[in-house]
Amino acid sequence: MNQRLLRWLSIADVTLLPLFILWFIWRLQFTARWTWVIFAVWLLSSFAAHRDTPKTLGWRADNLWPATRQAIFVFSAMAAGLVVVGLILRAYWPMLPALFRWRRIENYLAFCLLQQVALNSLLHNRMMMLARNDWAAACFTGAIFAVIHWPNPVLVPATFVAGTVMAWMFGRQRNIIPLTIGQAILGTLVAWAFPMAWHHHLRVGPGYYGIPR
Repeated sequence: MNQRLLRWLSIADVTLLPLFILWFIWRLQFTARWTWVIFAVWLLSSFAAHRDTPKTLGWRADNLWPATRQAIFVFSAMAAGLVVVGLILRAYWPMLPALFRWRRIENYLAFCLLQQVALNSLLHNRMMMLARNDWAAACFTGAIFAVIHWPNPVLVPATFVAGTVMAWMFGRQRNIIPLTIGQAILGTLVAWAFPMAWHHHLRVGPGYYGIPR
């Protein structure tokens, strides 16, 4: 497949797929829930068209330690910042162990893995093809990640920062395993550090307002 066509397909991946996800969040999940299949087909079709491999997708073990070492350094700083925020906002400490219970965290880890596949294996891979500057590509990826979390006033800025940083780390070490674990930890700390009245159980779209459709 020639480079011009791949470039146009990449543009579709970073524009039309996020728009479809927003459409699903705001409407389709209530009126045509089966359309989640389109998301799965889109991912697989894009990976096939671009001839992605486990190495390019970040589904690998050969660089696990360098990627983990990088993630520990970055995520530790971000986690410390969230703990400070929690102290300032007088977060309820006894709630923290409950949030990290395995039964809860295992489901959240699976959700974070799916997000990393979409965010980095697909979206940021395509963004790196379109943008020449690594930080510009990471910032565009983070911005799309943030928009998808609209209108949550906690998650929009948090996912912009975290999405940008995770995309930058993925560009340096393509491995989604430590990114998945780090995202699950940070997301849990966000739920604890900020008042529930602000983030509404980390809901996005109509769910943030508690509006079923």
